[in-house]
Amino acid sequence: MLKVGVFGVGHLGKFHLNNWKEIDGVELVGFFDPNDETAAAVEAQYGLRRFAEVGDLIQQIDAADVVAPTNHHYQICTLALRHQKHVFVEKPLAATLEEAQEIMKLVKEANVKFQVGHVERFNPAYLAAARYVKQPMFIEVHRLAQFNPRGTEVSVILDLMIHDLDIVLSLVKSPVKHISASGVAVMTDTPDIANVRIEFNNGCVANLTSSRISMKKMRKIRLFQKDAYIGIDFLERKTEVIKIKQDSDEKVFSFDLETPKGKKVIAIANPEIQENNPIRMELEAFRDAIVHNHPTPVSEVDGYMAMEAAQLILDRISNTAIFEG
Repeated sequence: MLKVGVFGVGHLGKFHLNNWKEIDGVELVGFFDPNDETAAAVEAQYGLRRFAEVGDLIQQIDAADVVAPTNHHYQICTLALRHQKHVFVEKPLAATLEEAQEIMKLVKEANVKFQVGHVERFNPAYLAAARYVKQPMFIEVHRLAQFNPRGTEVSVILDLMIHDLDIVLSLVKSPVKHISASGVAVMTDTPDIANVRIEFNNGCVANLTSSRISMKKMRKIRLFQKDAYIGIDFLERKTEVIKIKQDSDEKVFSFDLETPKGKKVIAIANPEIQENNPIRMELEAFRDAIVHNHPTPVSEVDGYMAMEAAQLILDRISNTAIFEG
């Protein structure tokens, strides 16, 4: 039985608690949260033991689930790693690149499993589309959210765009060549809306827009590659694929299109979406990596690469603001 402790039982932490309780092979040992009111409510609702100190809980577990605010990730992760505990940590990996680098170093030294909670990797719309993605050359991303004070201890880049940076980097699989960015702080002291253009060494270009002050929610990615367009709606959990029809294609709507190079048969498909619980799925993947000793699906290196891109974006925005000032 894998003994798990949860660090941080706020809004998202409760989702983790609910899912851990349903996952086979796991024993929830207890939780840590410095907020007395929140802790009392969780103790009453879940019948779980509250630990007064981070270190006390770490001593009793095999794996730490870190769902605390980003500025506490480093402290909890490093303490757990120094005690050779497996770690799942919510995105972003840490508050700074220096913290993330130290975490990566400790993961290697501890020889444990480490996973970053980039939950969109487990979104059913993304899972349905992933097999169609070959070598995207142009990507358009929009992630818009209504304002919520929760999570505003970091910029919109680390709060929202980090999801899409992870997705884009995992799909393109090419080093970043150049980044240009602009952002504006509207409701907080850090950028609340940002637009970014990333150019990759293989020629791919990605345009990303994130906002946490929008009237309506949106979480969409459009990918263009040779002979295909792929649209993923993370919010509505829908996927659309438009491509040159192959003889092996089945169950698709198709039509003939006259082009300068002759007639082509265009196929439009809506891949079947296998509904799932993305949070439960990522936690189960973490458990499986520990139990079966295989790599986690979103490693500390993946988390660092997304953070590195995010930091480059923040630097570009900062430099632009200084120049304009």
